[in-house]
Amino acid sequence: MATDTSAALQEELLRRARARAAGRSTAPAPAREAGPAPLTRAQRRMWLMERLGQNSAQYSVPFATRLRGPLDMAALSAALTELVRRHEILRTRYGTRGDEPYQEPLPAPENVTVEVVDAPGDGADLLTAQARRPFDLARSTVPRAFVLRHAPEDHTVLLTFHHIAIDGGSLETVAEELAALYAAAVDGRRADLAEPPQYADFARREHAGAARLDDGLDRWARRLAGATPPRLPRPATTPADLAGHPARTRTTELGAQVLPALRELGRQHRATVFTVGLAAAFAALHRLTGELDLVIGCAATHREGPATRGLVGLCVNTLPVRVDLSGDPAFATLVERVRDALLEAQQHREVPFDLILERLGAAARGDDGTALVRVTSDVIGEQTALLLPGLEARPVEVGVGEAKFDLTFGLLDTDSPASLVQYGRAALDEETGRDLGASFAALLSAVAADPALPLSRLPGRLARPRATAAHPAEVRLRAHPEVADAHVPDPAGGPLLAYAVLSRTGGPSPAQLRAHLRGVLGRELVPATVMLLDSLPRTADGAVEAGRLPTAPSPAVPRSRHLDAVTDAFAGLLDQRPGPDDDFFALGGHSLTAVQLAERLRSALKLPLIGLDIMQTRTPRAVAALLDARAAERAKAVAAASTTAARPRRARAGTVLVTGGTGGVGAFVLRELAARGRPVLALARPESAHLVGGDGIEVVEGDLGDLDSLRAAVRGADAVIHAACTFTRPDVDVAAMGAMVDAWRRGPFVFVSSVDAYGQPAVAEVAEESASRAPLSAYGQAKLDCERLLLSAAGTEGRGGASAVRSPIVWGAHDRLRDQLRWGATGLLYQAARAGRPISLPASGTDGHDWYGAPWVHAAALARAVVSCLDAPVHGVANAVSGHVAWSDLTAALVTLLGSDSVVTFDDAVHPDLDHRWHYRADRLAGALRPQPGEDLHTVLASMITPAES
Repeated sequence: MATDTSAALQEELLRRARARAAGRSTAPAPAREAGPAPLTRAQRRMWLMERLGQNSAQYSVPFATRLRGPLDMAALSAALTELVRRHEILRTRYGTRGDEPYQEPLPAPENVTVEVVDAPGDGADLLTAQARRPFDLARSTVPRAFVLRHAPEDHTVLLTFHHIAIDGGSLETVAEELAALYAAAVDGRRADLAEPPQYADFARREHAGAARLDDGLDRWARRLAGATPPRLPRPATTPADLAGHPARTRTTELGAQVLPALRELGRQHRATVFTVGLAAAFAALHRLTGELDLVIGCAATHREGPATRGLVGLCVNTLPVRVDLSGDPAFATLVERVRDALLEAQQHREVPFDLILERLGAAARGDDGTALVRVTSDVIGEQTALLLPGLEARPVEVGVGEAKFDLTFGLLDTDSPASLVQYGRAALDEETGRDLGASFAALLSAVAADPALPLSRLPGRLARPRATAAHPAEVRLRAHPEVADAHVPDPAGGPLLAYAVLSRTGGPSPAQLRAHLRGVLGRELVPATVMLLDSLPRTADGAVEAGRLPTAPSPAVPRSRHLDAVTDAFAGLLDQRPGPDDDFFALGGHSLTAVQLAERLRSALKLPLIGLDIMQTRTPRAVAALLDARAAERAKAVAAASTTAARPRRARAGTVLVTGGTGGVGAFVLRELAARGRPVLALARPESAHLVGGDGIEVVEGDLGDLDSLRAAVRGADAVIHAACTFTRPDVDVAAMGAMVDAWRRGPFVFVSSVDAYGQPAVAEVAEESASRAPLSAYGQAKLDCERLLLSAAGTEGRGGASAVRSPIVWGAHDRLRDQLRWGATGLLYQAARAGRPISLPASGTDGHDWYGAPWVHAAALARAVVSCLDAPVHGVANAVSGHVAWSDLTAALVTLLGSDSVVTFDDAVHPDLDHRWHYRADRLAGALRPQPGEDLHTVLASMITPAES
């Protein structure tokens, strides 16, 4: 016993000596509060993206390094495992308790696996596909490790984090610790690293100190009073249903003398190069918008003091910098104005930006509800690399193709100085973005050479005054063949209204015109009302006389039966009872409140509603009207099914469970089963259950995210057709399949999969059950994982045969399928033809491929094929393909059906959305897929396009 005690004492003394040598305190760590912790304000913003239906890759943080030399994969895995153990934030899940989100660390994993894939070339597409795979915040944020092996001693290591768990400062800590942990693992020893601070404690401190922010919050409110988001010249046609903000980046090299001159300019005016770059961003934004009172955001950090040294987590904040550009100042004078505004902002950088928005309310948002900071600026240094001992390292840029803000100006302070302009495709059109990228570089060069240049003489096309620029809705109305004249005035804080004069009596109704605008414009650009006039009142010089335009009719409509419930919900969350037309944001609402309000109303009224609905409708009356419309849809569906509902329900032999019945594929499957007289159990969420019904169809409540409901539904059926899919959350899809297979004990199981599961085959003609070949998209990989779960379980424990039916693009007369045509894989062609823009297609022979196009299947044919597998399972994989269409043929059909004047050209470039050149054989289900009348390509396209034009 004495010997053991002596050894333990020596070990402790040795530990303290090492700690002293490293300059660390040997005092025991203070006791930590265990259990869930609140989210920081910065985390809430990330968490809300998912709850608002905007989950995408824009908050993935890829960290990639090309390593040459002998890479020890086991040591890399061990280092990652220890890194995740050390930092709880890297293994945290996010849930809700009541209306409030919380974060909770999960047990450290026994091993963080490293996926290794052989890849020719640089593997850029593989890296991008991996980086774009979404995280499921409700499950975990454990980083993903992916390694491309280019050669035995040449690898690219990609680590993908979620931004809710990491920021730029954290990435440097991660790189340093991984290097130390890897070296220790290679040597077979334990790394000598102090235990780090934990982010949950940081979150608790922020939460506890919220009351101390009142003074700074008051100062921000005064500083930003009257500020509005800059009005960017958005495209007339905005892909509003695109997930996230698909980005374009324009990078332009700068002369060798530009950066040194900008630094010298900053030194002369007591400013950093960051401040000079920010001043250039203000000047460029002024030239773009014509506005003089502008706000640009920049990043600040909460990393101060020893408590945050070595902290991994999200410690950034957005500072809204407001600058007055009036008086045509010289650029050097603008630098001084920006310097003073930035210093003032930094004095209160501890106040979370979300709190500032809550205090400012509707005044700090645009007409579409978007927040004050749409434009940001930054100076970007050399990339962080993973410097592992014994290996040559080079950082690798991996883009996820999405933008966090509408517009970002950047200055690359690296060995190769450059300017950068990144913009969302919904913010600027391609021509404007290209011109802005070139003019920003020219502006930096000009002010480096002559800082005395006034704003009016800087490069860049100065925007026309906003009053003379036609609103996109006015442009689209004027282009309508049955509209003779139109006007959309500036809303000036009120609702957006449109006025139209028809070219003939009996033309489209106001509702039809508004539906037309919804089909071609972003949601924020669609007027609340279109009013028909005999003529527009005009002055002698032809200008519209705004004072003589009729105002929107007062809402002399029957009182909504949902208005009281909506008003009560508003009052319960906003602590004040609103009037029917009070603005949600003016009442203090914000993104989280919108999510909470939607969830309360959806739960109480059993009607579909999401947070984005609240943020777009904004008033109790408008929210109630939306709910009225959805209740009417449900009542109509219920009435249509009343004859079957009157009959008592009973369990019937041969009942088929169908998931996804409200989707495009599922709706056709239900129709096919009904035609065959098969009893059906349709799984649907409570608020969408009214959309599913008919003779022989019983609806059960459930959802892909509710695994218990899936298991219960499967147990109550004699066969399963699984046609539901999240499309954007592969982890949820795979977990749902696992739960269904676990409960499956009898009858056949048919899974509607996708040809994406083949990846990118080496041959042009793909036979059924060909091996998958990397790269696979996250969607395709999830389909493949689901197939493996299903097929490996088939025929065991009483289970029947299994069929994985891989389908391509599905076309048919259904709203969901129309949306896919407009915004999915074919959206590039559809939107260009719709707008009459030039269309460039890959020429035959490009990159050695004779054909570019896509496979397709008619939804009715797919439904026949799927249902046929109930009686004759394929016991494996089968393709369901109606045919293949070349991009040139599809484009010609779209141009004809849309009445477009687009010019089509062919060249050797291949847009990523059009990089498809495979044909798929469909032998096993050929009989069921044989086309019936009306299922040819032109007819189905016409059926999908015509309703959108009515």
